[in-house]
Amino acid sequence: MNKLILVFLILISSIACAQTQRDLVTLDPNTELIDHLGYSFQYSEQHEQAMWIGYVLTKEETIKQYERTDRFIEDPLVKTGSASIADYKGSGFDRGHLAPAADMSWSETAMKESFYFSNMSPQDPSFNRGIWKKLEAQLRSWAIVYDSIYIVTGPILTDGLEAIGPNEVSIPQLYYKAVIDLREDRKEGIAFLLKNEASQDAVQSFAISIDSLERVSGLELYPFLDDALEAKIESEICISCWDWSIHTVEARPASTTKSSTTQCLGKTKSGNRCKIKTNETSGYCHVHTAQIPSEPPRLETSVRCTGTTKRGKQCNRKTLDASTRCSQHK
Repeated sequence: MNKLILVFLILISSIACAQTQRDLVTLDPNTELIDHLGYSFQYSEQHEQAMWIGYVLTKEETIKQYERTDRFIEDPLVKTGSASIADYKGSGFDRGHLAPAADMSWSETAMKESFYFSNMSPQDPSFNRGIWKKLEAQLRSWAIVYDSIYIVTGPILTDGLEAIGPNEVSIPQLYYKAVIDLREDRKEGIAFLLKNEASQDAVQSFAISIDSLERVSGLELYPFLDDALEAKIESEICISCWDWSIHTVEARPASTTKSSTTQCLGKTKSGNRCKIKTNETSGYCHVHTAQIPSEPPRLETSVRCTGTTKRGKQCNRKTLDASTRCSQHK
C-alpha cells in the first residue's frame, strides 16, 4: 500500500512537468511541427519564418562547448523551402536569431541548426545587437540560477507587414519571449513584448503577463499546466520574483566535454524519446526522473564508455550500462 501511495505522489508531482520542447505551445493543426535537436517550431510559409520556437534550457546547457558557426543555411526540414541568404542581402536588416546561438553551444549539431534560416527573422541591427541580446543573456542567466527554464520565443506575425527579398520575408514589428520556471519551490512565469527597434530601457520594462502575450500572439502557451497552476503562472507579473543580475558559467572546451552529456532515456507523452541532454548517471534528465527504473537499464550490446579520463580522453572501457558510462565514470 505504501508503495502505491509513493507512486501516486510521484505521478502527481510530475503533472506540471513539460515533456519536451514540442509541448510548449498548442499546435496549429494545419502546420507541420518541425524538430531540431535544440528546439521545435512551426513554420509560417506566408511570412517565411517560424511562428514560434520552443525549447528547454538547462544550467548544464549554458556551459559553452562549441563556437558560433556563423554559417547561415536553408532549413532542409522545411518542405516548402525556408528563407535564404538572398532575402537578407542588402536589406539593411540583421538575420536575427529567435533561439539564440549562445543557447545552443552545448552541441555541435544544435549550434549548426541554430543558423538555419527558419530560426531567423529580419531585425533592426540596433534591436538585435542591443535590447534583444540583453534579454537573451537574461534568460541564460535564469537557466543558471533556476536550473532549467521553458522558453517560447518568436515574432508577432500579422497581415500587411512589409517584406524583404525574393521570398518576401515579413519584417515583424514586435517580438516576444515567454519563460516559466517549474521548480517545486517557485513555479513562476513571465513574458516580454518588444518593438523591433533600438531601446535603452531595462529589459524589465518590457515584461508582461503570459496571458497578455497569448492575446497578442494568438498562441496558447504551456498547455501541459493544470488549470490552477496555469492561472497563477500566466496571469501574474512578479518582477521581484526574478533575479535580474547576470550570471555566467565558465566555458569548457569541446574536446574535454563532448561526451559528458547524453540524450535522455525518458519517453514523452507521445512515446518519443526525450531530446534533452543530461549528465546524470541514471541517463534520465530532470524532467523524467520519475521514469528511472528500479533496476538499472542495460544495453543489449556493450559500448565504449563515454566518460572522460584525467587527460581529457574518452575512456576505453566497455559498458552495458544504459548511461553509457562504466563504473569508474558514473
